[in-house]
Amino acid sequence: MKRLHLWGLVGVSTLAGLGFVGWQWWLGPITAVEVLKRQDVVQTMVASGHVQSPHRTDVSAQVTGRVVAIPVTEGQWVRQGQTLIELDSSEAQANHQQALANSQQAQVNVRQLLELRLPVAEQTLLQAQANLKVAQQNLARSQTLFDKGFVGASAREDAQRGLDVAQAQLHIAAQQRQSLLPGGSDEAAVHSAVQVAQAAQASAAARLRYARIAAPVDGVLIARSVEPGDGVQPGKVLMVLSPKADMQLVLQIDEKNLHLLRLNQAAVASADAYPDKKFDAELAYINPRVDPLRGSVEVKLAVPKPPAYLQQDMTVSVDIEVARRPQSLWVAQTAVQGAVQGAVPGPAWVWVVREQRAQRQNVTLGLTHQGRAEVLTGLAPGDWLVQSPLPALHDGTRVRATPP
Repeated sequence: MKRLHLWGLVGVSTLAGLGFVGWQWWLGPITAVEVLKRQDVVQTMVASGHVQSPHRTDVSAQVTGRVVAIPVTEGQWVRQGQTLIELDSSEAQANHQQALANSQQAQVNVRQLLELRLPVAEQTLLQAQANLKVAQQNLARSQTLFDKGFVGASAREDAQRGLDVAQAQLHIAAQQRQSLLPGGSDEAAVHSAVQVAQAAQASAAARLRYARIAAPVDGVLIARSVEPGDGVQPGKVLMVLSPKADMQLVLQIDEKNLHLLRLNQAAVASADAYPDKKFDAELAYINPRVDPLRGSVEVKLAVPKPPAYLQQDMTVSVDIEVARRPQSLWVAQTAVQGAVQGAVPGPAWVWVVREQRAQRQNVTLGLTHQGRAEVLTGLAPGDWLVQSPLPALHDGTRVRATPP
């Protein structure tokens, strides 16, 4: 009797277990679902690059010389006109002093012409005019005496020669005075000598100034290739300045992402040296040429307000905003079956749960970003989407949805 009772209990338990299993099978497998809702999504492209100034200024010597001092250091901010390199200027100073003395002597010659030579020439002319008058009177007197027979022909001839000499002296005196007046040859010569001396002085002063190499613009000294004691030649680049200007971020973007880029796209960047400090940037240039060796495209981003710590050639990380989808539906890409972004021919679909049954729903996809896909058509807010479809799932399968 006890054995029969025991077997009865076992049978009841077995039937209950089979009933429970059957009930669970009838209800379907437990399936995790996502309740769809609209959200704002920003698609970004992450890339790294470096800081670059749009312009660089090379600093070189204009004369041959030997470096005696470099009062600045690499990385230093310098102002326009600040001394960068000093060359040995002893010879240039001596040449400048000599040119200055020559210029002063030329000025003295002008003063001598005006204050001494011209007055002397004018007095000499007056004397020559007086001598000519006396010679004319002597000749007239000799002619009268000769006509009366008081003197011989030789006396008259001496008087004539005296007149000829006086006339020649007057002509010479007049010519000398004329050459000293404005427009005369002597006056032109001394003024020309002044101009030559002044030009030589200016040239010597310039060469003396060239011994001090100054910053042509405000900027940061980013490179130097010279040390004290080095000899330098004209035209050789000694330093490189990065002028004060809006910084640019130069990036290399994989060519497969080129279709996502547009001018004026916003971006957020950070220097690797200051990862917690963000600053704004904007896509300003897309190189029309693809680098065939790297399979990349060079792009440049403008930084309207560069932070003070940003320096030339710093490494930066940049998030470029390539698309913005306000209030759109996004699903996990793992939930999408079939074609995703045209990678596989055919339609794309997802499994949704309606009335506790799985239903295949065709969808049209848009952007993909960080493992999620934008759904353009086929779904609506509030739909229950199967997150990880089971291999045996088919249209109409009963499931037990468990939303998060």
